[in-house]
Amino acid sequence: MINHIDWNEVWMSQMTANRESSPGRDCVRIWESRESALRFWDMCRQERSRIDQTVWETEITPKSRVLDIGAGPGTLAIPFSEKALEVTAVEPADGMCSVMREKMAEFGRENITIVEKRWEDVDIKSDLNPPYDIVIASFSLGMQDIRAAIEKMMQATSRFVYLYHFAGETSWDRQWQVLWPRLHGRDYQPGPKCDVLYNVLYQMGIYPHVRPFRLEHSQRYSTLDEAVATLAPQAQARTDEQRAILREYLVGALREEDGAFLLPGSSMRVKIWWDKQEIGGI
Repeated sequence: MINHIDWNEVWMSQMTANRESSPGRDCVRIWESRESALRFWDMCRQERSRIDQTVWETEITPKSRVLDIGAGPGTLAIPFSEKALEVTAVEPADGMCSVMREKMAEFGRENITIVEKRWEDVDIKSDLNPPYDIVIASFSLGMQDIRAAIEKMMQATSRFVYLYHFAGETSWDRQWQVLWPRLHGRDYQPGPKCDVLYNVLYQMGIYPHVRPFRLEHSQRYSTLDEAVATLAPQAQARTDEQRAILREYLVGALREEDGAFLLPGSSMRVKIWWDKQEIGGI
């Protein structure tokens, strides 16, 4: 029976349900401002050990060429550029690209090329310079057609593909499932997780390595007002009434610690990777 399931269709169905339940809550729009992108950079810097481990665990050499899909503000692209020959960073959000350029200048990194597009809109021949030794997409698999996205990754790489995604319900899934009906009068539908992704890969003839890990990722705010202002765009809380609902939720969810307010977060995540040379081209 499982062979009759088109897992790419399952992915697309769950992605559609997620987008229809929260229209406009697109990652590009959420991170299009410099302020939100800079906050994302600062949050990731607090997870420096995870970032260092991600770089360390890739098959990277001083001659490696790396393609980073959904590069954000350069969270991985910049440390990759310190170890690799060159990095191409695909990132569609203006705010993220702006901060990435600032950080490239700050860290003196001149071997990063930014392609300011969605992965779905990237043309391998005209936008990129393949083949890359490493293709990585770290928590950036928001593509509607994941099979087509992976096929394009396989066209771009000569060796390794690394995907990082989520396993099971995340803390923000639970947060939005509580808030969304109060804010917008409809249920929030989470996006597809790694179980669907693995089955898509399996049906493509890709049998990857898989390693789960838990990540704690509390968000820190100096005041309640800052927390409301930061989360309001993600919550699409535009009216005074919606912001009041968000504030009421945060009063109960935030934890005071050392003069600041923490929003606890935790999620199971999965590293999925394979060597193209071991399975052949697709």
